[in-house]
Amino acid sequence: MRGHDDGSIALAHADSWAGSGSPDILSRRAREEREDGALSVLASRASGAGDRAIEEEPDPFRTCFERDRDRILHAAAFRRLAGKTQVFVFPEDHQRTRLTHALEVAQVARSVAGPLGLNVTLAEAIAVGHDCGHGPGGHASEDAFGPFLAEGYDHAVWGADVTLVPLNLCTQTLDGVRNHSWSRPAPATPEGEVVSWADRIAYVCHDFEDAVAAGIVPASSLPEVVAERCGATRSQQLGTFVRAMIDAAATTGRIGMSTPIAEALAEFRKFNYDNIYLRKASRDQAKAVISMLRALVEHYADRPQLIGTTIEPEVVSGSADALRAAVAWVSGMTDRYACRQAIALLGWERRQLPAGVGMA
Repeated sequence: MRGHDDGSIALAHADSWAGSGSPDILSRRAREEREDGALSVLASRASGAGDRAIEEEPDPFRTCFERDRDRILHAAAFRRLAGKTQVFVFPEDHQRTRLTHALEVAQVARSVAGPLGLNVTLAEAIAVGHDCGHGPGGHASEDAFGPFLAEGYDHAVWGADVTLVPLNLCTQTLDGVRNHSWSRPAPATPEGEVVSWADRIAYVCHDFEDAVAAGIVPASSLPEVVAERCGATRSQQLGTFVRAMIDAAATTGRIGMSTPIAEALAEFRKFNYDNIYLRKASRDQAKAVISMLRALVEHYADRPQLIGTTIEPEVVSGSADALRAAVAWVSGMTDRYACRQAIALLGWERRQLPAGVGMA
């Protein structure tokens, strides 16, 4: 199909009628001015090409944060999240992956940032990029990689300072990624703070839903305080948590959550840790992931020429530089690719791989 030509432009449909209704096109500068008037006092403003490590010419139509969001969405690191563990290694069709988790975080962040008058696009950019530093096998990869690096391995820091660096993102976006975890310093922007909450809201709700669907916990095991204050379904819970954040901002001007609902969220998260993340099957799976990833890092560090990225020829086998390059290479792998490499390079048998592997 070549579309339909009306003599001046090509149209998608024979009966196409749609247009903007106006010949005026909003430039990036005009959109920034409109945005500036609509945002709250402390919201982050887009300006020109943005504050980047390498200066760029501004885009004629997109704001700097829109460019950041688009770059992340089109990046290989973001695509590979589709093959990385959220809770279940090698998830079934309806279970979350790191990619679907990131999209749900973005939805929650937008739902909060919009009513608060914050920069929704920046919040979305941080949200879609926040987990790009995760290795295969979920949080177990942090324990696997940590011993090889002097500073340890934190997926938030690694994502901002290693994985996403080639995209030349704005400092506000990288800060939000780097500090989205609650164990990190507070983000430098209110949008980053929103994503910190959105991340926790999203995973607490959807991890429980996935665990119920997988038969790990019954739906009736939902903590009573959660059911009473937030509802029994994911939809009800998400709505309650989002409204609690909006209400807290309306009351105090701060980004947080009303105390009774925050207590329910904390109890919800504790339940998930006790009954899902730290159950014996999960611990056993994590041990298998750690063993596999460490063996792969050591294999590549001893053979840096096998690393499929640009690596300096003078890098010495087994050196700190070789170890760092090996961590960067293995951390980018999807779950299945890491397992295939363990079989092909290390001679592992399938029984040694994390439980639940489907290699067909």
